[in-house]
Amino acid sequence: MGTTEPSGFARWPDYRVTIQRVRNLIRVTHAGTALAESSTGLLVAEQDHGIVFYLPEHDVDFDLLVPDEHTSRCPFKGTARYWRPAAGPDPVAWEYHEPYPEVALLRGHIAFYQDRVRVEVAVAAPAVSGPPHRR
Repeated sequence: MGTTEPSGFARWPDYRVTIQRVRNLIRVTHAGTALAESSTGLLVAEQDHGIVFYLPEHDVDFDLLVPDEHTSRCPFKGTARYWRPAAGPDPVAWEYHEPYPEVALLRGHIAFYQDRVRVEVAVAAPAVSGPPHRR
C-alpha cells in the first residue's frame, strides 16, 4: 500500500513538519488500560496543527488494538491507516506505514488522538537539570 501521489512539499516547499526525538517517558492509556509506553518517541509539530507524540511500534500493545478499515491521505505525510480498541468502534491511533521521504522518521511509529486517549509525558531519564540556583 504505497503512496503514489507526490508529496505536498513539492507544491508548498515552505510548509513545516518538525520531528524531534524525545527521551521523556510517554504513556498512553484508554479507559484505564495502557496501550503504549515509550522513552524513545517522536515529538511532531506540524504547521497549522497541534503537537503529536509518535511512539515506536514495538512499544505499542497491539493485543489491545485492531486495524480500522478507514484510511486517509495527508499531502505532507502520506497515507494513514488507523487503529481502534478491540472493544471500541472509534479509532484512537494512526500510522504512516510508508511516509513521504521528507518525514521518513515517522515510519514504524504510531500516533494517538489526544482527545480519545490519555497521553502522559514524564521526565526524561536521566533528567536534564540546570546549574544549581544561588542566592
